[in-house]
Amino acid sequence: MEITTKTFDELTTKELYQILQLRSEVFVVEQNCVYQDVDGKDEKALHVLGAKNGKVVAYTRMFRPGDYFKNPSIGRVVVSKDQRKHGYGKVIMQASVDEMDKRFPNSTVELSAQTYLLKFYNELGFVTEGEEYLEDGIPHVRMVRKL
Repeated sequence: MEITTKTFDELTTKELYQILQLRSEVFVVEQNCVYQDVDGKDEKALHVLGAKNGKVVAYTRMFRPGDYFKNPSIGRVVVSKDQRKHGYGKVIMQASVDEMDKRFPNSTVELSAQTYLLKFYNELGFVTEGEEYLEDGIPHVRMVRKL
């Protein structure tokens, strides 16, 4: 899997389409969650794409401090269902954490994690802060990692 990081303006139309399609496939269809994925925040985000044979199969978006949360943050972590067996979730997240460390050294990175993925994020150095809450009807928890 080839990983690249781009601003919104650097994304090709094809890449943007593939990103939105992947997010919709997983977050709306697979998780059966009706919510507004196209939330107006993509233009501020840095986009981390994991592509295989020219197709986006893994993705995260990252925000500078204050653009989404107080701290730099990672969100919309997603891997295509048929590609999860390859460990691409950890690969794309590690690439995102490494990119955050380059851009915002000695910072605290924040994310809103679906509760069922706590172990996944713990293995990447994130720890839970606060109580569980519902986001779009799905249990989440705030997690942070010191860089």
